[in-house]
Amino acid sequence: MRKILIVDDDQKTRTLLKAYLEKNQYEVLLAHNGETFLSEFQRYVDELSLVILDVMLPDTDGFALCKEVRRRSNLPIFMLTASSDETDRVVGLELGADDYIAKPYSPRELLARIKAIHRRFGGESAAAPRYYRFVGFTLDTIERSVTDANGEIVALTGLDFQLLKYFVEHPGEILDRTVLCEQTRGRDAGPLDRSLDVQISRMRLRLNDAGKQPLLIKTVRGAGYVFSAEVSSSHA
Repeated sequence: MRKILIVDDDQKTRTLLKAYLEKNQYEVLLAHNGETFLSEFQRYVDELSLVILDVMLPDTDGFALCKEVRRRSNLPIFMLTASSDETDRVVGLELGADDYIAKPYSPRELLARIKAIHRRFGGESAAAPRYYRFVGFTLDTIERSVTDANGEIVALTGLDFQLLKYFVEHPGEILDRTVLCEQTRGRDAGPLDRSLDVQISRMRLRLNDAGKQPLLIKTVRGAGYVFSAEVSSSHA
């Protein structure tokens, strides 16, 4: 049974989500403020499969919690944001959140998102290559990690890893925004959705490819993105 930690200061919302998700075979831990959340997170971090953070909390905010979670773990992070506030969504993504749920949302929508992210992060086929190597970097699909030429771990969120993995599996191909969002988020991007752009900018920074003319992940105007590095793969 997957274990999810949710922080929200509204008791009615917490109760509703817990009942709905447990009915659908998830174990749910609840927190009403940042202090309780961090205590529960520290206690159960090795057992959690996902955390869901409300932006507005009485003693802190979801951004600070997102930053702390990402410092300690690569767990998928959902942010609960105001429906009309693009700033909240962008800030959350820049701090390492993997996706957001806009308020008001239905428990059914949240469940669909949770199932989608668990499918995407749920493991690799034994027949697929384990390692992908490009310009000094090594992506390990089993450990879900990326290391540089010196063997140092590259800090990526779970969703960043998923996106990079899709890129290295399709080098030289022009991938449009719809395809990339479906593969990493399980949904289409709306015309005003900047989450993919923020994510790619963050990934370029992590891969030392953030100049005016990126060499690894190139923008193809009006078409999408292309991973232009030469990629090799192996099982060992």
